[in-house]
Amino acid sequence: MSFEKDHQQCLEKLVWATHELQVDIDRVKLSRIAELIVQTMTGPWRYFHTPEHIFEVGGTDNAIEVLAALFHDLVYVQVDKSVNFNLTYYISPFIRQIKEKLYIRERHELPQDMMCEMVMEVFGFAPGRELSPFAGQNEFLSGLICAKVMEPFISSSLILQIVACIEATIPFRPHSKEGFSASEQLYMRLKEINSKYEISMSVEELRLTVRRAVRMSNRDVGSFANPSSAQFLDGTWSLLPETNHNLQNTTSYTVHQYRVALQKMEGFMNFLRPDIIFQQFDGEPNDAAYQELLARSGRNIQIAKLYLGSKLFTIAVLETLSLRFGSDIPLSTMMGESGELSPDRFSIEKLENFLPAIDKPYTPQNDIENEVLNLLEVGRSKSSGYDIKNSPLTTFIIKFIGFDEIRALLAQAKAFFQDEISGEEFLAQCNPEVKEIITNGLLRLFDRRKAALQKV
Repeated sequence: MSFEKDHQQCLEKLVWATHELQVDIDRVKLSRIAELIVQTMTGPWRYFHTPEHIFEVGGTDNAIEVLAALFHDLVYVQVDKSVNFNLTYYISPFIRQIKEKLYIRERHELPQDMMCEMVMEVFGFAPGRELSPFAGQNEFLSGLICAKVMEPFISSSLILQIVACIEATIPFRPHSKEGFSASEQLYMRLKEINSKYEISMSVEELRLTVRRAVRMSNRDVGSFANPSSAQFLDGTWSLLPETNHNLQNTTSYTVHQYRVALQKMEGFMNFLRPDIIFQQFDGEPNDAAYQELLARSGRNIQIAKLYLGSKLFTIAVLETLSLRFGSDIPLSTMMGESGELSPDRFSIEKLENFLPAIDKPYTPQNDIENEVLNLLEVGRSKSSGYDIKNSPLTTFIIKFIGFDEIRALLAQAKAFFQDEISGEEFLAQCNPEVKEIITNGLLRLFDRRKAALQKV
């Protein structure tokens, strides 16, 4: 979608939401807010956290949720590598940078500002705090920007409700030491803020605020519970280039760079549990819906772990072989370029063309293995801009040796990644027939390239 269309859709949502809340804001001013949002969300590194994402997360039914979603991903330091210059106008009085880290200013440096104080308290932050990308930094800064942008137009009560929704999108938080969930802790903080600033929200309004925040937060991570594992993995593949910028160079990223991206995502999936992905508070969602979210996300995580682990094993084999003639070998050199990824759609020979048929291919042992093998062979729902949707080499290896052998050797592959063993030591533990087939396939691939060059 073009900037103009994104801007128009964002503006329409702002107009609808403010009308629903009976807030009168000049359309020209709303257009400037839409421009601020869309310009940030269409930055060069945005691949998943785009205008389309914020429009989806906000839903269509509740104005508070729509507004919160528009602002909730404005700051994403890991992706953008900085805070967009246009946003610094709103936060520089409250935030300072020391080297690569951001901090809330010390109390004596902070101006008297109710919005800043209130946002800090919604998040449970205090002056002088170091902001962590993995503990609410992006959400806090996005919430602070939202509060300062909307402060001239809407009440403190509405801002509090919007910022609470943004706070709830801090992902993957376990219960506190006292046993309280993230949403329960948010509710307790809101009660204190409501009293301190005399906002005059009733207990039911406060509980409704948290239910609304949970609803939006669960939509934000809703892809984890997608009924289609192929579409779930599409989302995963859209996330990879946001924090692995070299993958956006389509055919020029190296074997090592691709492996590092897979390794980080595989490690992340092994950390995840369904109960820290989705939240529940005061019957939102109801028990049946909540258990369905947990069940679907649990299955998708199982699939992703085996899928990523299998691809990680394959790339370990390729990386080891690539090290025999260089340390920065493009993945396309080892695999051959796909026509769908090549800028000119020119397809040359690929390694998969030199893999033999398997007489007695491995039979998946359960539903998860069957699903993963199908995803590898047939592919995810769609190709990404930097990677094809299926995995021919990994499919071949699984059909040849099975998932159990890959599971057994994955720890050795990770030892190679950590320089605990050499690549050749890892390769020595792999199936000798598989090594020979892949090595011979590479030799034939390089021979074809040599022959093509000699024709010229």
